[in-house]
Amino acid sequence: MDRARKEIFVEELKERIDRAPVLYLTDFTGLNVKAMTELRSSLRKSGAEYVVVKNRIAKRVFDESETLPDIGESLSGPTGFVFGYEDAAAAAKVLSDFAKDHDKKPSFKLGVLDNKVIQAEQVEKIAKLPSREQLLAELAGAMESPMAALASALGAKLQEMAGLMDALKDERAKAG
Repeated sequence: MDRARKEIFVEELKERIDRAPVLYLTDFTGLNVKAMTELRSSLRKSGAEYVVVKNRIAKRVFDESETLPDIGESLSGPTGFVFGYEDAAAAAKVLSDFAKDHDKKPSFKLGVLDNKVIQAEQVEKIAKLPSREQLLAELAGAMESPMAALASALGAKLQEMAGLMDALKDERAKAG
């Protein structure tokens, strides 16, 4: 890669890192081209992107950044970067599920979430989280239950009041 193309690639890499709230580093040793293509396609569907970056270039980008953590020790051997643009859990889940079907490849090296380093074990825990939509549905369900109980209690009081009004009306009709 000539110097001009390398500079363009470095700038694109910086832009991707800035745009992605989550970044996972993987070791893709042992994956063939077909498997890599399948992985990239699966990640794209989850709002993520898989890019293979030379370690020397990645070190340069992380060293030049004032906000990114130092991940130099993890930049050895084949390294694939997963940029999660939409949902941190979705990208981790795709990687984890793919690894289960492909002899534990790619393997997690580490992650960077909100400019903080997270270890491979933490990435695995993120992969086990329910999807964002499911969490929102559970939250809505949790909030709906007390509201339904309140509406039911208020409805019961209205029914009780209507019953009392009918009883008062009947009592006045008998008296008068």
